[in-house]
Amino acid sequence: MSAAGTAVARAVTDVLQPRNVLVAGLTGLGAAAAGDWTGAAWGLFAALCAGLVPAGYIDWERKRGTWGDRHVVDRTKRAPIFLVILGSIGCGSLVMVLAHAPHDILTAMIALWAMTVVLLTVNTVWKISVDSAVASAVVAMLAAVQSPWWLLAYPLVAAVCWSRVALTYHSVAQTVAGASLGLATAGVWLI
Repeated sequence: MSAAGTAVARAVTDVLQPRNVLVAGLTGLGAAAAGDWTGAAWGLFAALCAGLVPAGYIDWERKRGTWGDRHVVDRTKRAPIFLVILGSIGCGSLVMVLAHAPHDILTAMIALWAMTVVLLTVNTVWKISVDSAVASAVVAMLAAVQSPWWLLAYPLVAAVCWSRVALTYHSVAQTVAGASLGLATAGVWLI
């Protein structure tokens, strides 16, 4: 790949990284769940638990020298990240239950928790793409809660998948599996 192609792939993967996608997507989902912008605070709280706390943990471990970058390319070193995500989403969900958060934002948190369990399980034997899973999950959940028109954002998910492959962090199969798992998280609204 050319230097320009690599630069574009790096920009896509940095801009559309999970914490950024979760902040934007869950804020919108919170507003949709409440029926107005008052739910945006719940969405931001969800993004804090699902994206910002785990990203902070990754940054902390990077500064300690545990990992070279936020991508943690060695799948055998990813288990602690998944455990932090599970704990943070679990605690956030408990707060949401106790504070009577809008149903759909709580459902999104539970769906993300379940997706993380699957990611952790698969990661024990194969390096599934978390970035692709999160991007796809957010688009699918917005489509389920707010409007099917959100499905038109799937080219952004494809861009995330492409960038992960172009940077050699994942294979095509690993990004497709991640994106498929993310799409499946929206199935919780069908139950």
